[in-house]
Amino acid sequence: MSELIGLAEPKRRTMHANIGTQTADAAPAETPPRERLISIAYLLLRGMSAGGAFAMGFVQTFTFARVLTPDRFSVFIVVGAIGYTLWLTDLGLAKILFVNLRAPHLDGRRDERAASQATAVIAFYIALAVGASLVCFAISLLHHASSARGAMDLALFMLFITLNLAWFSLRTLSIAVDIFIFFERLELVRRVVNIATMLAMLVGLPFSAFLILSNVLWAALFAVAVTTLISRGALTPHLRNTPHDLIAFFRLNAHSVARSSTGALSGLVVATFPYYFVSLVYGLGAAPIILEVTFRIFRGACVIFAAICDLAIPGQTRALAARDVDRLVRTTLLAVAMCCVPAAIGCGILIFAGDWLFKFLLHSAAVVPHAIVPILVALLLASILQIVMEALLQYSGYFRSLAYNGLAVIAGMTAVVIVALLGKFDIVVFLAAYTAVYSIGALVFTISAVLGPIRATAQQADTASPSGLSKFIRWTLQRSPA
Repeated sequence: MSELIGLAEPKRRTMHANIGTQTADAAPAETPPRERLISIAYLLLRGMSAGGAFAMGFVQTFTFARVLTPDRFSVFIVVGAIGYTLWLTDLGLAKILFVNLRAPHLDGRRDERAASQATAVIAFYIALAVGASLVCFAISLLHHASSARGAMDLALFMLFITLNLAWFSLRTLSIAVDIFIFFERLELVRRVVNIATMLAMLVGLPFSAFLILSNVLWAALFAVAVTTLISRGALTPHLRNTPHDLIAFFRLNAHSVARSSTGALSGLVVATFPYYFVSLVYGLGAAPIILEVTFRIFRGACVIFAAICDLAIPGQTRALAARDVDRLVRTTLLAVAMCCVPAAIGCGILIFAGDWLFKFLLHSAAVVPHAIVPILVALLLASILQIVMEALLQYSGYFRSLAYNGLAVIAGMTAVVIVALLGKFDIVVFLAAYTAVYSIGALVFTISAVLGPIRATAQQADTASPSGLSKFIRWTLQRSPA
């Protein structure tokens, strides 16, 4: 019935720990009498780091458009898309690691096997990033128009992009063991330093120096984060059994990996395939730059929405473990409501000052058509449902639903490509078709979340003294198809 992995074990929990963060050396907290839906401290810090991520995307576009020629700018856009394509290897593994570590943590114990497997996955992602950068350097060096310095810049940029995969997984592990505030401090430092070095390029810092400094910063942050996660039992300090642990992880979680990988592939298709399509069909130059600024705003908003979802994860997972459907629904709706605030601000800016914003960001690199504004507004609104509901499905272990929905989205995006080629769509019409499929996918994810973890929790909820909300949810979902 339920697909909850490690969160809906047969033994009923009558009490559960505070969702607020703990110190790095503390054991999981005992149950307090009252709990907040979200951690206020985490709200403030996560909001700042997410704002930094949003600003960093704009600053990168702003600076690259001024320190690089349009053709070279478009090349870095394509290299960045290739780097993000390596997220195909994510396979949703970070979510599985979260589920495997979260249940033992809530029980106040450590799972050495889960920690060893998490270490193996992180090591794999780091090795993948380094390997991809070396391949990028070799291919760039073989290109007749590239110099050694140019090849090195592309390789360092590839490393700068691909290390995000390992960092994202470390963030997920930090949430699993309740040290998310510590991690967000590191994330905020990363964003501030990266923005500062990007802006420094406008006053003379060499582009190569920016790339070197950014990757040195990565090394320092990884060292601090990994050390702390080892102390909390989410990682182990040994790498000698890494290949064995990685193989064991895939064997033990084969079904979950197969299902979650389809959802991960769907997310990858949504985020990166337009870059390949636009570059191949419309060529380098203005078209990829128009797409880049459009997706900078879209993905930047998604980062903020994902940050808000991170605030809800501790409360949602504890509600799932305690069969508390009231808390689960309230926390999820709170996440939706909080996402609506930045979405409303972003939509207002786009509607009333969108053309000015595009010109400010791109200078003379390209001109963005005004028709992109309503497309972006629709994307922002649809992404609220998409991200909130997808996060709920992921962190509650509903990988089968993610797989089915992911396949549907991939099929829809494939249809968009075929129709765009046959109809010879321009970039605006192509993005409108993309937005339509994305919006339909968001509605499907919402239905899956309601009929999945929310329905399962309502069915398993304590019937001794159900609240009005619990009664209403149970009454409504009992009339839904099984």
